[in-house]
Amino acid sequence: MARIKGALATRKRRKKVLKLAKGYFGAKSKLFKTAKEAVMKSGNYAYIGRRLKKRDFRRLWITRISAAAKLNGMNYSTFMNGLNKAGVQINRKMLADIAVNDEAGFANLVKTAKKALEK
Repeated sequence: MARIKGALATRKRRKKVLKLAKGYFGAKSKLFKTAKEAVMKSGNYAYIGRRLKKRDFRRLWITRISAAAKLNGMNYSTFMNGLNKAGVQINRKMLADIAVNDEAGFANLVKTAKKALEK
């Protein structure tokens, strides 16, 4: 039986890494060893970035809701508590969008929250 050499698989694996490293500065895009390190590091940064993006957007939405609630004479925590007591199931992303684009609609939500807190 003939011996199988690994050149084809090795070349394929190296080309895949170098393709991912395309556009990197200097040796990081040319040499396999440094390219592999750079690709692994950039993969870690991308993974962390995807987690941070969720956190940052949630913080932005809360800031927008808080600002709009203060304009309507309520703070963020009491507003959210009132919405929960009123049974309004709407996420922060949509609330922030309403706060920015539909001030009258947000004012109605504040009224709903205030009514639920009075009961």
